[in-house]
Amino acid sequence: MTITAPAGLITILRQKTSREAPPGIKALIEEILARHRDAVQAILWYGSCFRTGDDSSGINDFYLVVDTYRHAYHRHSYAFLNKLLPPNVFYLEVPHEGGVRRSKYTIFSFKDFQHGATMRWFRSYLWSRLAQPMGLVYARNNHVAEQVYATMAHALLTFITRVLPLMPRQQFTSRELWCRGLALTYAAELRAERRDKLTELFDAVPRYYEELTRIAMDAVPYSVEAMSGNDAWRYRASIPPLTRISSRVMWALRRLQGKTLSLLLLVKGLYTFQGGLDYVLWKIERHSGVRIQIDHRLRQVPLVGVVVLFWRLYRRGAFR
Repeated sequence: MTITAPAGLITILRQKTSREAPPGIKALIEEILARHRDAVQAILWYGSCFRTGDDSSGINDFYLVVDTYRHAYHRHSYAFLNKLLPPNVFYLEVPHEGGVRRSKYTIFSFKDFQHGATMRWFRSYLWSRLAQPMGLVYARNNHVAEQVYATMAHALLTFITRVLPLMPRQQFTSRELWCRGLALTYAAELRAERRDKLTELFDAVPRYYEELTRIAMDAVPYSVEAMSGNDAWRYRASIPPLTRISSRVMWALRRLQGKTLSLLLLVKGLYTFQGGLDYVLWKIERHSGVRIQIDHRLRQVPLVGVVVLFWRLYRRGAFR
C-alpha cells in the first residue's frame, strides 16, 4: 500500500515545524554537531520540553538524522549496532547561562528515517512519533529540510491509515482518532502511560491535530466521509470487515514486536548510553511510577542487572 502525501499537508507541516531554536537548545545543537561533524543532516526537537517550551528543566529529546551510520561515529561498533537495531540513544548535557541543559538524542540514518515513516515499516515507533508535533531546529540545507517535511507528512498518513480500521463504524472525532492511535502505539512499547496523559497530548495542541487530520483524510486509502460540526469535524470511514479484522491482528503482532524490540533497545542502551542502567530505571519510573533501587553488584554487570531488574519491575506492574 503506497500513500502519496498531498502538497497541502507538506506546506502546513513546513509552517508548523520550522522552528527557531532558543539559546539553550542552540548550545545543545552545537555540541551535537561537534560530536558528529558533517554527518548531521537534520535535528528535530520533540517531547515534553518542546511542548512546554521550557528547555531548562527535564531532558530535551532530539531526533538526529545522519547521512550514514559509519560517517556519524568514530567507533565502528556504534555504527554496527545502530544499523543492526536502530536507533542508538545518547545522553548530552552542556553548561548554559549558569545552569545545565540536558538532552537525549536518538540517531537514525536518513534512509531509516524516511523508511520508518512509511507503510512499509511495520513497527509503530517512528511513524507514530513523527506524526506528533515537533520542531526542525537544524537542517543542513533547504533540500534536507524539505525531505524532513515530506517524511513527517508520510508518517502522519501512515499513522491515520493504520488506526482508522480500529475506529468505530459510527462517527468519530479527530480527538477520538488520535487518542485511540496513541494508546495503540504506546502499548507497543515498554510504557505504561495513563489514559489521561494520552488525551493531554492531543489537548495541548488540538488545532494542530484537527487541521492536519482534515487534510490527511483526503489522502488515506479508504473512503472517509467528513462532516463539519460546531466544535470539530467528525468522520465516518467505510472499511471492509476483513480489513478491520486483519488490522486487529496486525496491531496485536505489532504490540508483541514492539515490546520485544523495546527491551532489546534498553539492553543495547546499557552500552551506548552513558549511565545506561540509571536511565533505564528513570525511564520506567517516569512512565509507570514504579521505582526500584539498584545495588552496587548489579551496576558491575549491567546486562545481568537489567534482566534481574526487568523481572522485578514486571512483577510490580511497570510493564503492560
